[in-house]
Amino acid sequence: QVQLVESGGGLVQAGGSLRLSCAASGRTFSSYAMGWFRQAPGKERELVAAISRNGRSTHYADSVRGRFTISRDSAKNTVNLQMNNLRPEDTAVYYCAADLKYTVWGTTLVENEYDYWGQGTQVTVSS
Repeated sequence: QVQLVESGGGLVQAGGSLRLSCAASGRTFSSYAMGWFRQAPGKERELVAAISRNGRSTHYADSVRGRFTISRDSAKNTVNLQMNNLRPEDTAVYYCAADLKYTVWGTTLVENEYDYWGQGTQVTVSS
Protein backbone atom coordinates (compact mmCIF):
# COMPACT_ATOMS: atom_id res chain seq x y z
CA GLN A 1 0.00 0.00 0.00
CA VAL A 2 1.14 3.57 -0.64
CA GLN A 3 -0.02 6.92 0.66
CA LEU A 4 0.28 10.02 -1.50
CA VAL A 5 0.50 13.62 -0.34
CA GLU A 6 0.53 16.49 -2.82
CA SER A 7 2.00 19.93 -2.22
CA GLY A 8 2.95 23.04 -4.15
CA GLY A 9 -0.40 24.34 -5.28
CA GLY A 10 -1.40 27.97 -5.00
CA LEU A 11 -2.43 31.14 -6.78
CA VAL A 12 -0.37 32.36 -9.72
CA GLN A 13 -0.85 34.85 -12.53
CA ALA A 14 -1.21 33.72 -16.11
CA GLY A 15 2.19 33.05 -17.62
CA GLY A 16 3.65 32.07 -14.27
CA SER A 17 4.97 28.76 -13.01
CA LEU A 18 4.30 26.29 -10.22
CA ARG A 19 5.91 23.03 -9.22
CA LEU A 20 3.72 20.35 -7.71
CA SER A 21 5.22 17.52 -5.69
CA CYS A 22 3.72 14.25 -4.57
CA ALA A 23 5.39 12.40 -1.72
CA ALA A 24 4.78 8.66 -1.57
CA SER A 25 5.11 6.59 1.57
CA GLY A 26 6.42 3.05 1.63
CA ARG A 27 9.47 1.35 0.18
CA THR A 28 7.89 0.14 -3.06
CA PHE A 29 7.60 3.44 -4.88
CA SER A 30 9.52 2.03 -7.84
CA SER A 31 6.74 -0.53 -8.37
CA TYR A 32 4.25 2.16 -9.31
CA ALA A 33 3.60 4.03 -12.49
CA MET A 34 2.50 7.53 -11.53
CA GLY A 35 0.14 10.11 -12.89
CA TRP A 36 -1.14 13.62 -12.34
CA PHE A 37 -4.81 14.34 -12.90
CA ARG A 38 -6.86 17.50 -12.53
CA GLN A 39 -10.48 18.36 -12.02
CA ALA A 40 -11.92 21.79 -12.70
CA PRO A 41 -15.29 22.88 -11.28
CA GLY A 42 -18.14 21.29 -13.22
CA LYS A 43 -15.81 19.12 -15.28
CA GLU A 44 -14.68 15.52 -15.19
CA ARG A 45 -11.29 14.59 -13.85
CA GLU A 46 -8.72 14.31 -16.63
CA LEU A 47 -5.23 12.95 -17.02
CA VAL A 48 -2.58 15.66 -17.23
CA ALA A 49 0.63 13.64 -17.33
CA ALA A 50 1.88 10.13 -16.62
CA ILE A 51 5.28 8.57 -16.05
CA SER A 52 6.50 5.00 -16.12
CA ARG A 53 8.10 3.11 -13.28
CA ASN A 54 11.59 3.73 -14.63
CA GLY A 55 10.87 7.37 -15.43
CA ARG A 56 11.85 6.95 -19.05
CA SER A 57 8.37 6.97 -20.58
CA THR A 58 6.05 9.92 -20.22
CA HIS A 59 2.69 10.98 -21.59
CA TYR A 60 1.05 14.40 -21.66
CA ALA A 61 -2.40 15.68 -22.42
CA ASP A 62 -2.42 17.78 -25.57
CA SER A 63 -3.47 20.83 -23.59
CA VAL A 64 -0.30 20.82 -21.47
CA ARG A 65 2.32 19.31 -23.75
CA GLY A 66 5.29 21.65 -24.04
CA ARG A 67 4.33 23.55 -20.88
CA PHE A 68 4.27 20.84 -18.19
CA THR A 69 6.97 18.32 -17.29
CA ILE A 70 6.49 15.25 -15.14
CA SER A 71 9.45 13.65 -13.38
CA ARG A 72 10.14 11.24 -10.55
CA ASP A 73 12.87 10.92 -7.95
CA SER A 74 13.05 7.37 -6.69
CA ALA A 75 15.60 8.28 -4.01
CA LYS A 76 13.11 10.72 -2.49
CA ASN A 77 9.93 8.80 -3.39
CA THR A 78 8.47 11.82 -5.13
CA VAL A 79 6.83 12.60 -8.43
CA ASN A 80 6.82 16.19 -9.60
CA LEU A 81 4.90 18.27 -12.08
CA GLN A 82 6.63 21.41 -13.30
CA MET A 83 4.02 23.73 -14.77
CA ASN A 84 5.17 26.67 -16.87
CA ASN A 85 3.30 29.30 -18.86
CA LEU A 86 0.17 28.65 -16.84
CA ARG A 87 -3.20 29.65 -18.22
CA PRO A 88 -6.51 30.40 -16.49
CA GLU A 89 -7.89 27.15 -17.94
CA ASP A 90 -5.28 25.23 -15.93
CA THR A 91 -7.19 26.17 -12.78
CA ALA A 92 -8.23 22.95 -11.06
CA VAL A 93 -7.59 20.61 -8.17
CA TYR A 94 -4.58 18.51 -9.08
CA TYR A 95 -4.32 14.90 -7.92
CA CYS A 96 -1.41 12.51 -7.79
CA ALA A 97 -2.13 8.82 -8.43
CA ALA A 98 -0.22 5.53 -8.33
CA ASP A 99 -0.71 2.34 -10.35
CA LEU A 100 0.95 -0.87 -9.20
CA LYS A 101 2.38 -1.99 -12.51
CA TYR A 102 4.33 -5.04 -13.68
CA THR A 103 6.12 -3.43 -16.61
CA VAL A 104 8.77 -0.79 -15.95
CA TRP A 105 8.28 1.00 -19.25
CA GLY A 106 4.58 1.60 -19.57
CA THR A 107 2.54 4.63 -18.57
CA THR A 108 -1.00 4.31 -17.30
CA LEU A 109 -3.52 6.45 -19.13
CA VAL A 110 -6.81 5.11 -17.79
CA GLU A 111 -8.10 6.68 -14.58
CA ASN A 112 -9.71 3.56 -13.13
CA GLU A 113 -6.46 1.62 -13.43
CA TYR A 114 -4.86 3.74 -10.73
CA ASP A 115 -4.89 2.13 -7.32
CA TYR A 116 -4.09 5.00 -4.96
CA TRP A 117 -4.88 8.70 -4.93
CA GLY A 118 -3.75 11.75 -3.03
CA GLN A 119 -6.10 14.30 -1.51
CA GLY A 120 -5.45 16.94 -4.15
CA THR A 121 -3.94 20.41 -4.22
CA GLN A 122 -5.62 23.54 -5.61
CA VAL A 123 -4.03 25.44 -8.47
CA THR A 124 -5.59 28.78 -9.39
CA VAL A 125 -4.37 30.81 -12.34
CA SER A 126 -5.59 34.39 -12.56
CA SER A 127 -5.86 36.28 -15.83
